[in-house]
Amino acid sequence: MNPHAKLITLLSLILGTTITISSNHWVLAWTGLEINTLAIIPLITKSHHPRAVEASIKYFLVQASASALVLFSSMTNAWATGQWDLTQLTQPTSCLLLTTAIAMKLGLAPFHFWFPEVLQGSSLTTALLLSTVMKLPPLTILFMVSPSLNPPVLTTLALISAALGGWMGLNQTQTRKILAFSSISHLGWMTVIIAYDPKLTILTFYLYVFMTAAVFLSLHTTKTLKLSTMMTSWTKTPILNATLMLALLSLAGLPPLTGFAPKWLILQELTKQQMTPTATIIAMLSLLGLFFYLRLAYYATITLPPNSANHMKQWRTNKPSTTPTAIFAALSATLLPISPMILTSI
Repeated sequence: MNPHAKLITLLSLILGTTITISSNHWVLAWTGLEINTLAIIPLITKSHHPRAVEASIKYFLVQASASALVLFSSMTNAWATGQWDLTQLTQPTSCLLLTTAIAMKLGLAPFHFWFPEVLQGSSLTTALLLSTVMKLPPLTILFMVSPSLNPPVLTTLALISAALGGWMGLNQTQTRKILAFSSISHLGWMTVIIAYDPKLTILTFYLYVFMTAAVFLSLHTTKTLKLSTMMTSWTKTPILNATLMLALLSLAGLPPLTGFAPKWLILQELTKQQMTPTATIIAMLSLLGLFFYLRLAYYATITLPPNSANHMKQWRTNKPSTTPTAIFAALSATLLPISPMILTSI
C-alpha cells in the first residue's frame, strides 16, 4: 500500500474516532462514524484478494445501514423533543433504534454475522484495528446514552452475544475467526453492565484492547493464521509463544492474570444490582470461551505436530519488532494486583 495513502487512512481513522468521542451533537457523532467507516475500507482491501474485497463490501453495507439507523434515530428524537444533544435521547422508539444501530456497528449478537467474515478477509493488523479501535466510537455513543436505554434489552443482547461468541468459537480452525467470536463474547460482558456502571464497561474495553493486541501482534509476528500452523510456530519464537499462552489465558479470564479483573468486577456489580441469575448465566457461558482459549494455548505451547525423523524445523524469525507485543503482553498478564488502584482512578 502506498505510504501516503496509508498515512491519510490512519489520520482519517484518528480524526473520525476523535470527532465521535468528543462530540455532543448527533450529526457530529454520525460524521465521525462515517469517516471511520470510509477510512478502514482501504486497509481491508489492500491485499486485492477476492476474499478481502468481499469483506470490505460486507463491512461497508452493514456500517452504512447502521449509520442510517443512527441518523434516523437521532432525527426521530429531535422531531419529538427538539433536542440534538447526545444525552437527551428520551423518545422510546429512538432508544430502540439506536440500540439496534450500535449493536450492528459493534457486532453484537444477533447482528454479528458480518464480523467473523470481515475479520477472516482482513490481514491480522487490520483485524486488530477492527477489533479494537473501530469499537471505540460506537461504544462511546453507547456510554453517553446508556441512562436512556432499556436495561432488559441490553441484558438480552449481552447474554445472546456471550452465548453465541462462546458456542460458535468452539468449532473454528482459523485464528482470526476464533478471535472474532472472542470479541463478540467480550462485547456481551461490556454490554451487560453498561446500564448499571458505564465506567466499568470502559475499563473492561481498555483491558480487552491490551489483551487482544498482545494476541494479534504475537500471531502477526509468527504469521499464524490457522491452528495447524500454530502448532509449528513455537520453533520460530519460543518465548513469544509462551507470552501468547499467557495472553490467551488472560482473555479467558483466569486468575491471577489481568482478564480476571473485569469479569470479577462485573459479576460483583451484577450481584449488587440483584441480578444474580444474569451473573450466574454469563459466568457459565464464559466456560465456552474458556474451552477454545485453552485449546489455542495448548496448540501454541504444549502440543507437537506429528513429524518424521527428517522433519525440517522452521527458521527462527529474524529480529522481529516485538516492543509493542512485549508491552501489551506484560499489561495483559500483570494488571490484576493493581486493580484497586485502577478502580479508584476511574
